[in-house]
Amino acid sequence: MKIKGPKVRFQTVTVNSFNSDSSTAASFSGDLVTKFAVKNTNFGHFKYPNSTVSILYEGQVIGTAAVPSQKAKARSTKRTDITISIDSSKLSGTTNLSSAVNAGVVPLTSESTLKGKVELMKIIKKNKSGKMSCTMSLNLKTRTVDDLKCK
Repeated sequence: MKIKGPKVRFQTVTVNSFNSDSSTAASFSGDLVTKFAVKNTNFGHFKYPNSTVSILYEGQVIGTAAVPSQKAKARSTKRTDITISIDSSKLSGTTNLSSAVNAGVVPLTSESTLKGKVELMKIIKKNKSGKMSCTMSLNLKTRTVDDLKCK
């Protein structure tokens, strides 16, 4: 019996309280409400400690949020609502933010790693981890997240 790591994904991402400004210095800020899912395909539960999820623009972190420690039961999916506050003022250096804001679509990526233990029959315990990498487009005109793709 092979023990596998969990699959970690965003199932949905919605936008709350969003502001954007393209007049002088292009910027945006707001809250992304995500449905964070941990899919455990093993016949034992997967228990993981606190972790973080990050939202990035061109490789620079613009928002982070905590993922609480939980347990995904055997052969099930544990879903958690997580609110991530994003703010483009955290960017440093030169970026293409002004052209993206003027175009109305900002490409974002998200990353997270969950490290934990899979326990089978209360005897076998194996350390496993799940890694998430998602891409999405933040549409500034409709205030929605489009093209959510996770690996």
